Amino acid sequence: MTERSGSGWFARLRAGLSRTSSKLVSGIGDIVRKRRLDAEALEQLEELLIAADLGVATAAKLTARLAKDRFGKEVTDEEVRTALADDVAGILEPVAKPLAPDPSHRPHVVLVVGVNGSGKTTTIGKLAKRLREDGRKVMLAAGDTFRAAAIEQLQIWGERAGAAVVAREQGADAAGLAYDALERARAERADVLLIDTAGRLQNRADLMAELEKIIRVLRKLDAEAPHDCLLVLDATVGQNAHSQVEIFKQMTHVTGLVMTKLDGTARGGVIVALAEKFGLPVVAVGVGEGEDDLQPFDAGVFARNLMGLDAEG
Repeated sequence: MTERSGSGWFARLRAGLSRTSSKLVSGIGDIVRKRRLDAEALEQLEELLIAADLGVATAAKLTARLAKDRFGKEVTDEEVRTALADDVAGILEPVAKPLAPDPSHRPHVVLVVGVNGSGKTTTIGKLAKRLREDGRKVMLAAGDTFRAAAIEQLQIWGERAGAAVVAREQGADAAGLAYDALERARAERADVLLIDTAGRLQNRADLMAELEKIIRVLRKLDAEAPHDCLLVLDATVGQNAHSQVEIFKQMTHVTGLVMTKLDGTARGGVIVALAEKFGLPVVAVGVGEGEDDLQPFDAGVFARNLMGLDAEG
C-alpha cells in the first residue's frame, strides 16, 4: 500500500491532531516559560505527557531524555517540543509499517478485528480503495453478519472501491461466509481478501469462538491464512485501547494496528504509548470520514504534528 504524503494529507493530519497538540503546545509553553529546566518543570512535563495519553512509562522515558541533555539549562518551549518530537519519532519509527500484501499469496488474506464502533467496516472500505488504486484486485467479505448495517455499509464501500463483496443475510454463519469468500477470491485470482468481523466484546467468549472458527475454516483452504490480522482502534477511547489490544491479542494473532478518529480526540498520544508497550506495527491512521482520510503511518510526520511543529521541519 503505497504512501501518498501530499500537502493535503499533512494539513488533515495536523488538523486532526490539533486537539492533542494544542493541549501539549500550551502546556509546554506554560511550564518552560522564563525558567530553567529544573526538577519541578520536568515533573510538570511528565504529568502533561501522561494527560495526553502518552502513557506513564513513555512520559518518564521522554522526560528522562530531556533531563539528560538539558537539565538546569535555559530552554524555549520550541526546543522542548522539538526534542520531544525527535524522541517520539524514535519510538514510533520501528512500528510504522504500511500494509504490504505478499504477492506469493493469492489472495493475501487480511482479517480485520475490533470492537463495534471502532471503524472496522469503514477502514476496510478505505483500505480496499487504496489497494485498488495501487492496481490490486480486491475482494471484501462481510463477516460481521450480526449487524445488517455492517453488511450494507461494506457493500456501499465495495461499490465505491470497485471491489466485489461476498455477503449473506444477517445472522448467517460468519466462518462459512469467510470460507466461501476465500474460495471465490482464489477462483477469481484476487490479490487481497479483506474480511470484516463482529466486535461484540460483551460476549467475549462467543466472539473468541467465532474468530477461532473463522481462522480454522480459512486454514482448510490455506494453511497460512489469515496472512495479516489488523486490529482497528478508536483513538477517542484513550487508555482503554490498551485493554482492547490485550483482549484481541488473546483471541487472535494481531499483526498490526489501525488507529481511527484521531480528529475527534485530545488523546492522540495513545499511539505512542501503544508502540512503547506492544511494539505492534501501526499500519495506518485515520483523521476523518473521507475516502482519503486513512493513510499509511509516518512516524516523523506524526511526532512533529503531535508537538505542534511543521511536519516538513
